[in-house]
Amino acid sequence: MPDPDSKPDPENQHPDNAYEFDEDEDDDGDEDDDVEEDEEDAEGDDVSFEPATPRAVKLKMDALVRRMLIGPVSIHVHDVIIKGNTKTKGYIIEAEASEALKKATTMQELLRASNAVNSRLKSLGLFDSVMITLDSGPPEIPGSANVIIEVQEAGNRFSGEIGAYTKAEAKSSSVEGSIKYKNLLGYGDLWDGSIAYGFDHSAEVSAGVYLPRLKALVAPMTARAYLLTQDWLNFSSYKERSIGLSLGLFSNRYHNLDYHLALRNLADPSQMSSSSVRRQLRHNLLSSLKYTLKIDRRNSLVRPTRGYAFVSKTQIGGLAPDSHSLRFLRQEFDLQCAIPLGFYHAALNFGISSGVIFPWGNGFLNMTTSPSERFFLGGNLSPVCALGGPKALWGFKTRGLGSCEPLRQINDENADAAGKDFHGGDLAVTALADLSFDLPSRWFRERGIHAHIFACAGNVAKLTAIEYQSFLVRKFIESFRSSVGVGIVIPTSLFRMELNYCYILKKFDQDHAKAGFWLTFSRPS
Repeated sequence: MPDPDSKPDPENQHPDNAYEFDEDEDDDGDEDDDVEEDEEDAEGDDVSFEPATPRAVKLKMDALVRRMLIGPVSIHVHDVIIKGNTKTKGYIIEAEASEALKKATTMQELLRASNAVNSRLKSLGLFDSVMITLDSGPPEIPGSANVIIEVQEAGNRFSGEIGAYTKAEAKSSSVEGSIKYKNLLGYGDLWDGSIAYGFDHSAEVSAGVYLPRLKALVAPMTARAYLLTQDWLNFSSYKERSIGLSLGLFSNRYHNLDYHLALRNLADPSQMSSSSVRRQLRHNLLSSLKYTLKIDRRNSLVRPTRGYAFVSKTQIGGLAPDSHSLRFLRQEFDLQCAIPLGFYHAALNFGISSGVIFPWGNGFLNMTTSPSERFFLGGNLSPVCALGGPKALWGFKTRGLGSCEPLRQINDENADAAGKDFHGGDLAVTALADLSFDLPSRWFRERGIHAHIFACAGNVAKLTAIEYQSFLVRKFIESFRSSVGVGIVIPTSLFRMELNYCYILKKFDQDHAKAGFWLTFSRPS
């Protein structure tokens, strides 16, 4: 796109025929308010008309609005002109605007497209304001219009945030901080660096870049490098260290395709791990492709009261021609639904999630999966927020259920003879039911603080290394762990905080579960 200043300004050419669209402006309140409000209701957006002062032009505007209320008004978009982009490349704005605007064939369609483009441009986070103006096209082309997009680029490109959260893959809360810089190269790029430290001594340092749309790409692209350390000594007797790179190859509203490349090392500094874990202690390479389908029609992520959400994740590992490459197929499903009950803002949330992983390659029936890729249930996490696969169970600690194996026996009086390594599973299924409702106090209702009664159940099982031969569906269902409880929920724009009392209905002797009070901080996934 050539320099926007190099084109003649259509506003100067036709000063008496401009219509401006700015979602931040209010109505003029003049004698045409009734007509404008009818049009705004029809379009569903805040669109203001600012006709020029001469009475003749005002009469033409009145006639145009009446025609639009009666039926479609044909129009042809002759040109899209961009102004004010001193840093941002013009084609970045064109990619978000030109196609949608030029497809409009009526004035009504052009109004809707203009509002949608305005919202998309503001969502990029690159501009403090966006104003779209419609002007008449060249006189030799009747029924044509020029669309002028005038932007004001953001004055402050730095931003940052800090918070404490609980992730599904972590066994305790962590403190996370990040800093971001927008539009460094003028491509709408977003650069960020983050650091996270968990109360379990886990740590992660990462840096990444997000590119909204480039000339040769039809979808945004992301790249992120990370260094991660996780301590699982108290649960599975190993520490995991990994350094890797993730690439977002394709992403839109429903679909996401990622590539992951990471070098991992599993080690046991305590020398106490069970025989099954010791066989997995080594360097390995993760080279995988992951596809995610996500449809979320719920009205809220932290307190859904209506709608549904469905997530499907498919991952294939072992794409690198290396003997240490992890070869596996992994599939996860998650379905949640919220039904309003019509009193006290009450809603019933229920959901079911499942996942399975299996190795592939020569002799796969006798192979085992890596502990890093297996399913582990439990943790200080709300199942309502843990959308994306089987993860959380109220009342059960992280990696707190499933098959286990005694630790290595050594001649040490101080050694824990009752210690066990939890192995997780190749198959996992969870289910939840959550009844949320408002509290009687108005003070709580105004702040969104509400109560809930919940129940959940789940189980994991091993399928690899000939374990599948002894797997029985009936036995798997009979061994489901379950819990119920009641609690107070404090939703915020960033996370969901719960103070719950959990009662364990069913568990086995080796499971790590307790009845009592639990405090969770969960970020919607």
